[in-house]
Amino acid sequence: MQFSLRGNLPFITITLGYQQQTAVIDNVLVDTGSASTILATEAVARVQIVPMPNDELHIIRGVGGREAVFSRVVDSIQVGQYKSSKFEIEVGGMDYGFQINGILGMDFLTQSGALIDLQSMRLTFASQSP
Repeated sequence: MQFSLRGNLPFITITLGYQQQTAVIDNVLVDTGSASTILATEAVARVQIVPMPNDELHIIRGVGGREAVFSRVVDSIQVGQYKSSKFEIEVGGMDYGFQINGILGMDFLTQSGALIDLQSMRLTFASQSP
């Protein structure tokens, strides 16, 4: 899958599946410095992922500061032709001062065997060797 650079950072589009609904989410940062995948509350609301009374809030920390998130196991998360089923994401406000709908973190990148080719600006997966 081709990615684009914005502010010298790699962004892609993903497809999220949850309870027989799908949402195409753009402006997702490919981030090897993030342990987990986090998606913006507004982006996942399209497939009715909203905080529930029994959700536990967790505090995560990163370059953008601290943020409260909740977790949800989604039916699928797809990047290009690679699709992962029953994948756990974190959901938060992601108010970092610029347009971002999510971060594709190391949990997804390692599970999928992602290969980041900076010369061709492509994200491929071990099962799809170039």
